[in-house]
Amino acid sequence: MSSYFKRVMAQTQTHFWINNVTRQEAKFAIEQGATGCTQNPSYTYKMLVHPEEKEYAINILKVILKEEPDDTKALIKLQRELVGEVAKQFLPMYEETGGKYGYISIQGDPFDESYETIMEQAHFNREAGENIMIKIPVTEGGLKAIEQCIVEGIPLNCTEVMSVQQAIDVLDAYDRAAAKTKKAPVVYISHIAGIFDQYIAGIVKEQNIDISPDYIWLAGKAVAQKIREYMDVRQTPVKLINGGARGLQHFTEWVGGDVSNTINWKGTADLLLEQNPPVVSRFNNPISSVVLDELVNKIPDFEKAYFTGRLKPSEYEEYGPVELFRSSFCRDWKGALNIIADLRKQL
Repeated sequence: MSSYFKRVMAQTQTHFWINNVTRQEAKFAIEQGATGCTQNPSYTYKMLVHPEEKEYAINILKVILKEEPDDTKALIKLQRELVGEVAKQFLPMYEETGGKYGYISIQGDPFDESYETIMEQAHFNREAGENIMIKIPVTEGGLKAIEQCIVEGIPLNCTEVMSVQQAIDVLDAYDRAAAKTKKAPVVYISHIAGIFDQYIAGIVKEQNIDISPDYIWLAGKAVAQKIREYMDVRQTPVKLINGGARGLQHFTEWVGGDVSNTINWKGTADLLLEQNPPVVSRFNNPISSVVLDELVNKIPDFEKAYFTGRLKPSEYEEYGPVELFRSSFCRDWKGALNIIADLRKQL
């Protein structure tokens, strides 16, 4: 019998992607059928402290620091080098499928997400390889950059999506941009269901909200189903990624959906391979109106995510689940800058 991920992709339309990988994990993931890879602003820090990748990353950084006096620019260059090496492993897949699969996404400085900076770093990072996909947060400034990148033909992963309205705004941006170009690039929306669920569970605990844990478990999936429904109705050729997994259910509950699930190797992908569960299509199973009513009526931040028109682009960056997700990026970006500063003193 073939492995779990290969069976998922043979039996359903769901794809397996891998997140924040080492070079060895990328190799393993490709062998198990991964068709894409996501990295986020925490990636460089994780590699700088990873027992297997630390020496490799530090050696690259030493070369960069000899010529780059600015620590932030050094970090951006290091990130591109590290992601570019992983991209090489996915490049044969990209070439064999004519650019359908084999992308690896890279995101810029989480402390500066202005339109101008996003575009500057998008152009810089694209130089790392033809299968590099630029990852842009769906915020007010990000949406403007998303539209411009589509016009320029730059493949995109539109990330930090926690609400239906954010997804719709990306679809609208795609339609406007596609009308201005003869050939639009591959574009994905990354709905971060795992972080959304983590945030909702935290709010329930903090505010002592009386609601069943079973309902909380379905919050992110309910939003994901609605996003997928809008995408299917509109038939915009934008694809969907599910990210931020905080448990195996953030893969298994999405099986059967037209979605690419991106997960970490350690603690998620390796466990699913070990457990080798049956392939069961669950994503399209309807969620009871009783569950949805409870979530909407008792948790305002769920209501904002589930219904359209509840959030404005100017509010996306400060929306609770987005802030939670970004906080880890900012923490690890600072961590990487501290390592760079310490190493510079030693050189």
